[in-house]
Amino acid sequence: MQVQLRRGLPRTPGGEPWPPAGTVEVADAPAAAAAPADSPAEPDTLDAPAAAGTVEVPLRRGLPRTPGGEPWPPASTVHVAAPLAAVSATGGADAVHSEEAAVENAPADPAHPAHTVEVPLRQGLPRTPGGEPWPPAGTVRVAAPPAAVEPKAEPVTEPAAEPTPAPAAAATVVDDAIAKTAPEPAPAAKPAPKPAAAPAAKEAKGAPGRPEGVGKRWLPWAFGALVLLAAAIVGARWYTGTASGADFIARYDGIQPLPDNAPVGLPAWLNWAHFFNMFLMAMIVKTGIDVRREKRPAAYWQPKNGGKKISVTQWLHQCLDVAWVLLGAVFFVLLFATGQWMRIVPTSWDVIPQAVSAGLQYLSLDWPEENGWVYYNALQELSYFITVFVASPLAIASGFRMSSMWPKAWKKVPVAWARAVHFPTMIYFLAFIAIHVFLVFTTGVRSNLNAMFAAREDATSWTGTVLFLVALAVTAAGWFAARTSVVAPLANATGKVSKR
Repeated sequence: MQVQLRRGLPRTPGGEPWPPAGTVEVADAPAAAAAPADSPAEPDTLDAPAAAGTVEVPLRRGLPRTPGGEPWPPASTVHVAAPLAAVSATGGADAVHSEEAAVENAPADPAHPAHTVEVPLRQGLPRTPGGEPWPPAGTVRVAAPPAAVEPKAEPVTEPAAEPTPAPAAAATVVDDAIAKTAPEPAPAAKPAPKPAAAPAAKEAKGAPGRPEGVGKRWLPWAFGALVLLAAAIVGARWYTGTASGADFIARYDGIQPLPDNAPVGLPAWLNWAHFFNMFLMAMIVKTGIDVRREKRPAAYWQPKNGGKKISVTQWLHQCLDVAWVLLGAVFFVLLFATGQWMRIVPTSWDVIPQAVSAGLQYLSLDWPEENGWVYYNALQELSYFITVFVASPLAIASGFRMSSMWPKAWKKVPVAWARAVHFPTMIYFLAFIAIHVFLVFTTGVRSNLNAMFAAREDATSWTGTVLFLVALAVTAAGWFAARTSVVAPLANATGKVSKR
C-alpha cells in the first residue's frame, strides 16, 4: 500500500521541504489496499479504496513551511494498515472476517466498520495568533484495542504458527495518533486483588522516623533481663537463708578493704567533679541518641578552614565529649595526687569475696545499715574501677575513631570496630547510672547525697539534697537546650553553619 511521505523542514535556507513530495510503499499492507503504480494520486490523499484490515486516520499537520502560510501537510486522511493488535493471530483478510463474525450484532454500515471506536481528535495550539486550536474539533474512527472485543469461546485447537511481526517501517505517525487518542480499554475480567506484602504493612504501622522493629528487638532482651533478675533474687534469698550462706556473709560482710594510709572522707573537688560528670554524661547520652536517630539534620557545621561537614547535633556531641575528656584528665590528676585512688582501685584480693557478699545482700534485699552499708562497699569499688579504667577509655577511643577529628591517614583501626564497641559501652553506662541512682535512693538518700554533693557524712542534713536538686535542674535545662535552634549560633562562632 502506498502512503504519502511526511515532509519536514527545508535542509537549506529558503529551500523546499524535505523529503520531496512523493509516496512510499508500506510493507504487509493488504493487496486490496494497494493502488496501481500507474494510477494518479492526489497530493493530499490516496485514491485506493479502503480495504479490510485498514483504518482511516487524519494526517498530522505541523507548522507552516513559509511565514504566514498554511499548516503542512494540507488537511487530508489516509488509509493505513490497522495495528497488529486489531487483527487476529491467524493474520490476513480471513482473520479479519472471522473476527467480525465473532462479534454479536455487528453493524453492517460500511461507515462504521466493526472493531473500531470513535475518538475525539486531540487539538493543539493555534496556527495563527489569536486563532482557534488546531486541528478543528472533530472525531475519527480508529482500530479498537484488542481488550475491547470479547471473542466467543472456541474449541481448543493446535496453535497456529506465529505471524511475522510487521517491519519497523509500518510504525508510522498513525500508531502515535492511535496511542494518544484511543481511550483506555476496559479489562475483560477484573483480576483478583493480591494480598499486601507483609513488610509494607509493618512499615505502615511503624511510627515515622523510628527504625522498624526497634520495640520488638529490645522487648525480648528486657523480658529476659527481668526474668534473670527475678531468678537471682529468689536464689540469693534462698542461699542467704541457709547455714552456709549465713556463715559466708558473717565472714565477709561486704565492706571495702582499704589500706591503713587510705584518706578519710570525701574532698570538695570530688563533689564538683561528680556534678560535672553527671551533667556531661546526661548530655552525651542525649546527643548520642539524637545522632544515631537523626535522618535529615536541620543544620550542618563545617570548620572555618574547610573540611568535612557534620550535623550540628554531632558537633555538640563531640564538644561535650572533649569537655568530658578534659574533666577526666583533671579527675585523674587529682585522684592520684590526693590518694583518693585507693577508694576505686582494689588493693587486696579480699575485695572479690567481699564484693560477692555485697552482691548477695543486694539481691536478697537485706541491706544492714549497721555495717556501714550506705557509704561504700567492695562491689561499688569494683564497679567504679571498671567504669573509670575500662569503660571510659573504650568510650573515648571508639568515639574518637568515629568522630570527624580522626586523621584520614590513620587507617589501621577500622571504623567497624569503633561502632561495635561504642554503642555497647553506652549501654553499660546507662545500666551503671540506673543501678547507681536506684541504690542512692534506697540505701539512705540523705546521707548518700550529703556525701556526694556536700562533702559531709551526715544522715540528717538536707544540704546534699538541695544541691542535688539544683544539679538536676541545671542538667534538665541543658537537656532542653540541646536543640538546633539554640546550638546553631554557638556552632557558627567556631565554624560555618548551613542548612546543607
